[in-house]
Amino acid sequence: MRYILILWASPLLIFWGWFGLSFYDVNFGYVMLTRQVHDLVFELYGEMLGIDPHIIPAMVAKACVFDTLILLAIFAFRRRRQIAARLKARRSRYVAGVSSPSA
Repeated sequence: MRYILILWASPLLIFWGWFGLSFYDVNFGYVMLTRQVHDLVFELYGEMLGIDPHIIPAMVAKACVFDTLILLAIFAFRRRRQIAARLKARRSRYVAGVSSPSA
């Protein structure tokens, strides 16, 4: 599971790091991080997909959220017994802490 998380997170970090730096034109003298390249890349993707280039980052963000939910579901399924035991222990502590009203 660790390798899956690493393989999932590294492209996200690279893409969103590039997106953030190029969007705000923090280029450190590197051409790939300029705002002009940012606009060119999204314009090219927009032409290839036939959509407005300004909605592509939102589409990528939605895809990232969806992928994250899928990975969390897989993680929860693999650890369902531990999660159930933890919830049962927490529930029993809560129920045991409630006292009955005195007369």
